[in-house]
Amino acid sequence: MKKLVTCLWFDQQALEAAQFYTQLFPNSSLSTQVMLDANGNPSEAPLTVEFTLNGNDFVGLNGGPIFRFNEAVSFQILCEDQAEIDHYWDALTADGEESQCGWLKDRFGVSWQVVPSRLPELMKQEDPEAARRVVEAFMPMKKLDIATLERAALG
Repeated sequence: MKKLVTCLWFDQQALEAAQFYTQLFPNSSLSTQVMLDANGNPSEAPLTVEFTLNGNDFVGLNGGPIFRFNEAVSFQILCEDQAEIDHYWDALTADGEESQCGWLKDRFGVSWQVVPSRLPELMKQEDPEAARRVVEAFMPMKKLDIATLERAALG
């Protein structure tokens, strides 16, 4: 097997989404567009759009309104610092919606988790009370705040 490619089913926004995502994430590019309709006839709008986000390959499919995104599948963005969290959070929640624990839906309905890369380390401490405090700190948060999580770990 060469690799896994994620296919995202959009109503008619695959190209718009691919353009937005490739501008947002580093090491990203828009590649191939298949300019056919669902019956294989030439079309003004693409049926599929292939793109890469930070080295990960995706296909956006303009499949129509039959299926919708939901929180059962989300993409985690592991961020090194608060500025990176703020960058992705602000861009992805614009015309989208915030949830809790670092989760959000972008304007296309795709679910994302914007989290500090340090969060698993803070939760896997030998001190179970420190881990509990971290969980208690991030559960009510919408956008995660690294300084608050670190303070919670310290007690």
